[in-house]
Amino acid sequence: MTLQVLLLGDAPVVQLVERAKLAEANGYGAVWVADERFYREVYSCLGQLAAHTANVLLGPCVTDPFVRHPALTAMAIGTLDEISGGRAILGIGAAWNEDESKGLGLLFPPVSERFERLEEAILIMKQMWSGDQGPFDGKHYHLARTLNSPQALSRPHPPILIGGSGEKKTLRLVARYADSCNIFAGDVGEAARKLGVLRQHCANEEKTAQTRFDLGENGENVQRTIEGLHEVAESGFTVAHGSLIGVSKARQFDFFAERVIPALEKF
Repeated sequence: MTLQVLLLGDAPVVQLVERAKLAEANGYGAVWVADERFYREVYSCLGQLAAHTANVLLGPCVTDPFVRHPALTAMAIGTLDEISGGRAILGIGAAWNEDESKGLGLLFPPVSERFERLEEAILIMKQMWSGDQGPFDGKHYHLARTLNSPQALSRPHPPILIGGSGEKKTLRLVARYADSCNIFAGDVGEAARKLGVLRQHCANEEKTAQTRFDLGENGENVQRTIEGLHEVAESGFTVAHGSLIGVSKARQFDFFAERVIPALEKF
């Protein structure tokens, strides 16, 4: 089991730095800083921690998609990833502290809208981190160009943690988009039950692997590609989403139709 630690933002930054260094020295895998509105700005703190640590992962726990625009969050996490040498994590959620938001005059939509914005925010950030500069036209967010430069170091993107343990909405989003979640374990039995719910959501989701289809100019890599796709399928993925090298050449599609697809029909 890997241990991680959450630092509250009400402490002086110099104390946060010392605590992060101590956590790293004692084998913690990640240091999170609480994104609490009444305290100092979380990404500035994380940048300072990045400068004084070398190995621990770093992220906000958890930011939300409506006080800070998703495009700016994507850039902030990407910058943190760059200055930390690829150690950034995005912790994001639908938020809960209405008093805090209203106290500062910040947006705090109804719960259904918060979850809609959360999902759109994740899609925006993944698109920006993918290098796709196309537009994004959602219900709540409209971006004419999703440029993010320079790109984050982590590939395919910084890991995403979705905060919360709601069974119908949060855990479903975790299954669909996230790399991790933070189910509260005060009651271990209840936490285990929630984990079972998450497993079921994961089982119900289409599982897509990103890859490259390099078949070779004359099809010399077809068999190696088939073997690699078999391995992907046996790992539990149901979709292989990849870029076809030499896509402008019709022969590449012929190789796929005649040799690759028939070899994958049983999977």
